Amino acid sequence: MADPVEQAALRKPRADAERNRLRLLEAAKAAFAAKGAGASLDEIARSAGVGAGTLYRHFPTRDALIEAVYRKESAQLIGSAAHLSETRAPLAALRDWLVLFVDYLATKRDMAEALNSLVGGVSDLQSASSIQVKQAISDLVGRAVRTGDIRQDVEPLDLLRALAGVATIGAGPDGEMAAKRMVDILIAGLRADR
Repeated sequence: MADPVEQAALRKPRADAERNRLRLLEAAKAAFAAKGAGASLDEIARSAGVGAGTLYRHFPTRDALIEAVYRKESAQLIGSAAHLSETRAPLAALRDWLVLFVDYLATKRDMAEALNSLVGGVSDLQSASSIQVKQAISDLVGRAVRTGDIRQDVEPLDLLRALAGVATIGAGPDGEMAAKRMVDILIAGLRADR
């Protein structure tokens, strides 16, 4: 017979607990972007409409909260590739995903101070998501190549590097808008019918 503590850990969280967790992650994302690593956990809890005990029940440490925000943002980006592939034409899916990638870069930039405050550093956290991001872009590019929408010589990582460069050089809203404009320039340059 299983241990009651193990059984509780395996149970799906209650709907209200999951809603609280998601509200905490959104509030933390905004707070870390606005105030960096010094964002108050009590303020995050208040902003999410929960008590500090609820925050600490979900995220026992500041590092756990920062990591959870990063993982959630990464999972959303990675998951969107499959969703877009199922619901959009190959070229449109690639374009829309690249726009989401620009938003993802902006979130990482806004949270840089908080991420850099992690006790163990960010390298393990970033390397895990990096592999999945590379797979997502490779799948999207491969699909567009197979349908003849884009040239066969497209290197998926070059697209990410180009967008990261534009977004980094022009940090802030202008950089983000420039990177989003770059998406359309890149897509136009990739088309097989040029």
